Amino acid sequence: MKALIAEFIGTFWLVLGGCGSAVLSAAFPESGIGLLGVSLAFGLSVLTMAHAVGPLSGGHFNPAVTVGLCVAGRFPARGVLPYVAVQVLGAVAAAAVLAVIASGKPGVDLAAGGFAANGYGAHSPGGYSLAAAALTEVVLTACFLLVILGATSRQAAPGFAPLAIGLALTLIHLISIPVTNTSVNPARSAGVALFAGDWALGQLWLFWLAPIAGGVIGAAAGRVLFDAPLAPAGAPR
Repeated sequence: MKALIAEFIGTFWLVLGGCGSAVLSAAFPESGIGLLGVSLAFGLSVLTMAHAVGPLSGGHFNPAVTVGLCVAGRFPARGVLPYVAVQVLGAVAAAAVLAVIASGKPGVDLAAGGFAANGYGAHSPGGYSLAAAALTEVVLTACFLLVILGATSRQAAPGFAPLAIGLALTLIHLISIPVTNTSVNPARSAGVALFAGDWALGQLWLFWLAPIAGGVIGAAAGRVLFDAPLAPAGAPR
């Protein structure tokens, strides 16, 4: 139960911090945070919660990470569905809080503003195609899993995994915000899509399929490259 609560809290913080920076701060040019600030917000949210609650759950905060760690032999299959369920619940709860805050300003239209939802085609920030969006999400999620598996393996320097993982997520956002608004996390995508409008829900399938496919690919490669950690990552206690 502590592991599930930790995953809920960690995913809540990730969506509130990352998407909140995009919806509340980056929307105002005078804030000055821009793409770099939003990217750092996502990375810092993972970094801080990996330190805070990671020892309880493994600090997944992402269905693609949970599935990938299972494929890599780092996480038991029986824990996948409970983890994914609480991750989605945490993301939805954070999106709901963010929606209430954003609606506190008169004239705000969450759907018109996109609400930090992920998209392709007309809903890609840079107008990128479905194929470009899919390739971006698969490759970057695969690389994210490789960083996670390498940083938590026996070969890695102890104590630095949260920093490596948080910085990797920052880099991923710097690359892919213009393409898809960056998912690499189906829970993050699902949470805000509920408030962004019909188009976001209609395109949500890609931001489940591509990150999970990328997670599986990265996990398969990591299983060959890296030793297992001293204990299974986030195994339910």
